[in-house]
Amino acid sequence: MNLVLAVLLLSATFRNGGALPLAAAAIPCGGENRSPELHWNDLPAATRSLALIVHDTDAPRAGGFYHWVAYNLSPAMRSFPPAAVIAPESSGRNDAGSLGYFGPCPPPGKPHHYHFTLYALDIARIDAAQPLSASELLARMRGHILAQSALVGLFATATR
Repeated sequence: MNLVLAVLLLSATFRNGGALPLAAAAIPCGGENRSPELHWNDLPAATRSLALIVHDTDAPRAGGFYHWVAYNLSPAMRSFPPAAVIAPESSGRNDAGSLGYFGPCPPPGKPHHYHFTLYALDIARIDAAQPLSASELLARMRGHILAQSALVGLFATATR
């Protein structure tokens, strides 16, 4: 299947390549653990569900750190408000071991890159007995991605 990059993912909270606000950071880093506002358009007509993954590619661990995993989202959705709460049946397991959004909290130093990636899928549902991790979700989405779009936010932690 050819990947069509038609979806446009945007945020009123931060610009692509810009800094994430402190409120989006995890509580131990002085934030409020509030996910940023996200909105999108131009989904392919054949979209039957959506998935969202937030990945810190700079995390000091193999494979980076996954901050948010959501799937089985309705293609009728066009946005997440700030501090979005995803239904448990649509929430995957982040690398902090919890469901839902887990804000940035990198070690002090250079800013980390947080990739917010929205996927338009040709399947209505990904069945799972337990909440999926990002790697499990990525494996199950393989061959079903119609389009995707990424938005990158930066965050750095001051010396603690």
